[in-house]
Amino acid sequence: MARINLLPWREQERSRRKRDLGLIAFAALGAVFLIGVLLKAQLDAMIDAQRARNDYLEEQIAVLNRRIREINELEEKKADLLARMDVIQALQESRPEIVHLLDRLVDAVPAGVFLTQLQQEGGRITLEGRAQSNARVSALMRNIDSSAWIGQPELLLIENKDQTGTGFSHFRLRFEQQRPQSAADEEALSRAAGRR
Repeated sequence: MARINLLPWREQERSRRKRDLGLIAFAALGAVFLIGVLLKAQLDAMIDAQRARNDYLEEQIAVLNRRIREINELEEKKADLLARMDVIQALQESRPEIVHLLDRLVDAVPAGVFLTQLQQEGGRITLEGRAQSNARVSALMRNIDSSAWIGQPELLLIENKDQTGTGFSHFRLRFEQQRPQSAADEEALSRAAGRR
């Protein structure tokens, strides 16, 4: 006997396909949602890692900025100390110069010339004094010019005997303090000073 299926198999097949399609759609939707969550978690982790790197870099930059400030302060202190050392060294080198200046000035002043004022500004010296004649002032200028430690005399003022009423000429002259050009000049000057 032949079997005849009177059941609505097409509807069952259609409902099974609908159910399978619903399950596939739900599974696909779940997979998309899961992939989205995983991607978001991955991106959040990457953002957090980059923020941590940025924070670390900012901390290191702050440390380096502090070190740079300290280095700049040390450089300023170093420059200040070097400037002070240069001043001290210049003072140490110029210590004997005043002795040479006064020694050479005593030798340069001829008889009949009397000094009343001596003023020094750096290496420039201004003299004021009285002289019995203009020739004595000229002799003083020649003596200054021939010295190795002082030179370049320049007469600033001279008043004759008549104008002062004292019988002496009043003069003001300027000259430069200098160092001998070579060690031989200095040695010769020292020997000449030792003979006196």
